[in-house]
Amino acid sequence: MNQRPAVAVLGLGAMGHAFAANLVKKEFQVAGWNRTRARGEDLAAAGMQLCDEPQQAAEQAEVVLAMLSDGATTERVLQQIMPALKPNAIFCQMGTIGVEATDKLISQLAAARPDVVYIDAPVSGTKTPAENAQILVLASGDRQRAARLEPVFAAISKGARWLGEAGAGSRMKLVVNAWLISMMQGLAESTSLAQQFGFTPDELWSVLEGGPLAAPYAKVKLETIRGGDYTPQMQLVWALKDAQLALSAAEDQSMPGLQNITQLWQQAVEAGYGEQDLAVIYRFLTGKE
Repeated sequence: MNQRPAVAVLGLGAMGHAFAANLVKKEFQVAGWNRTRARGEDLAAAGMQLCDEPQQAAEQAEVVLAMLSDGATTERVLQQIMPALKPNAIFCQMGTIGVEATDKLISQLAAARPDVVYIDAPVSGTKTPAENAQILVLASGDRQRAARLEPVFAAISKGARWLGEAGAGSRMKLVVNAWLISMMQGLAESTSLAQQFGFTPDELWSVLEGGPLAAPYAKVKLETIRGGDYTPQMQLVWALKDAQLALSAAEDQSMPGLQNITQLWQQAVEAGYGEQDLAVIYRFLTGKE
């Protein structure tokens, strides 16, 4: 078996761009497509084939990675590329698109192209970990039929956690992001209280450090708050989208805390904070620049 299958990356935003860049570095044959072509021009200079249409990228690939903004966009692109996919290709959906969209896509592909393997594999991690191939892939689907994915995952991540039938990965991603969003809100509020009492973010971390509450993610976001630079690792607007997806998939009234956070974060997005890092919720709460 060829240890480096030909790969197409559809969607060259922050995460997809990182995937493609790492694959090019590892000497994979990579074709890429993005709705805004300029996002891929640096990768083309590095050796990726930049395509004008998604089907042009997909038709030459054994493995297709889709990292698109939402379920509707992913469905539209999948419909475009389905006739062009190679026999027995692997379609690996890696965006956070929710349960309903995931199940719909699995069904559509199975009906139209049963030879193509659908792997549901969103990731845990943000921009910088993706650039450093340190994300964790939450993979689900027929692992045996998708063996050609293993070197691809090895090139773009620190590993893959296989969770069961296709669709399980997207479900776990909503669980993980619900926890992350709740932690970020709690951290912003706790830092605000610390500030009211005269403590700095560094002093808060000094108390947490070394104990059971010292999550590395909390340290990173406290440093963001301290520095006031909210260049996005994960935009607030995308975190809000993920919270809404989790709520739509959950049982009614089972997540009142996340419901309240979603309402607050919607206000922050409407106030113009949406394109900044989700830690900017601290600035929205406190008004501190």
